[in-house]
Amino acid sequence: MSDERLAAFSDLVRAKGAELYRNLPWRNTHDPYAIMLSEVMLQQTQVARVRGRWEQWLATFPTVGDLAAAPLPPVLELWQGMGYNRRALNLKKCAEQVVERFDGEMPRGHKELLSLPGIGPATAAGVRVFAYEEPDMYLETNVRTVFLHELFPGQDGVGDKELIPLVEKTCPQGREVRAWYYALLDYGAHLKRVLPNPSRRSKHHVRQSKFEGSHRQKRAYLLRRVLEGPATQEALAADLSAAEQRAGRDAVQAEEVRAILDELSSEGFLFLGRMDAGPAPNSKRRRTPGRGRGRQRLLAMGHRHVPARRRAW
Repeated sequence: MSDERLAAFSDLVRAKGAELYRNLPWRNTHDPYAIMLSEVMLQQTQVARVRGRWEQWLATFPTVGDLAAAPLPPVLELWQGMGYNRRALNLKKCAEQVVERFDGEMPRGHKELLSLPGIGPATAAGVRVFAYEEPDMYLETNVRTVFLHELFPGQDGVGDKELIPLVEKTCPQGREVRAWYYALLDYGAHLKRVLPNPSRRSKHHVRQSKFEGSHRQKRAYLLRRVLEGPATQEALAADLSAAEQRAGRDAVQAEEVRAILDELSSEGFLFLGRMDAGPAPNSKRRRTPGRGRGRQRLLAMGHRHVPARRRAW
C-alpha cells in the first residue's frame, strides 16, 4: 500500500478522532494499573457497561497492591455482571505477580506484560500506549474495524497478517501515539453504530455463542451460588436444575455439575472439602469407619487470604 494512501488514511483518522472524541474516565489517567483494568473490562463489553464499574473497582481496590492482598471472594463479587469471571481471577493473579516480581509496579516492556496472567497482546499494547505513551502495535476490534473499512473496502476474510504491518506503519512515535489510538477507537466505535460491523469481514471474526443454557451460564450460576456461602455438590445440582427447569430447559445431570465444579476448582475459583454427615461431636454413637464424615463434597470460596508466594496458582 502506497505511502500516499496511508498518509491520507492517517489524516482522515485524526480528523474523525477530533470530531468523535469520547471523554471516557480511563482516558484521564496514566496509571498503568487503572488502564490495564479498563482494557480487561472492555474486552467484548460495551463501554456503557464499564462506566461506573471501573470507578467502583478502583474505589475498592485502588492499587495493584490492594488487589493482590484482597481475598478472592470480594474480588469475584465485585466483578459480577461483567461476564467471564475468569477475567477477575486473572486480574487478581496478575496483581499478585506484579507485587511479587515487579515490586508492585506495572512493567513497561511488552514481553514482561505478556508474561502476566490474563494479559494478551492487545492489553499489553494498551498499557504501553495509554499509560507509558510508548508506540506499540495495538490491534483490537475497533481499530481493526477502521483499517478494514478504509483500506480493505468490500473485501472478506482479511487476516491480521495483512493488517499488522499497516497498524505498525501508521503508528506515530512519542506522545502522539495515545491520541492516535483514541482516534482509531472512537472512529471504529462510530462505524459500528452506523454500518454493518466491518470487523465481520475479518478472517478472525468469531460470533459469540449463545449464553442462555450454555456451559458458560452454568459455570456463572454455580459460582454465584457458592459466593453466597459454602454448599454441597448435591445442593448446587438441585439449585441449578431448578433454575434450568424454570427457564424451560431440561434438568442438569449430576455428572455435568460435578465436571463443572471440578473445572472451577482446578482453575482456582473453589476449594473442595468434605462435609461431616456423621453424628454430632458430643454423640456417644460410635462412628463406623469409612462412613459419616466426608460423605458430601463441600464447595467454598477461599475467605482466608493466602500470601501470593504460597499459593498453588
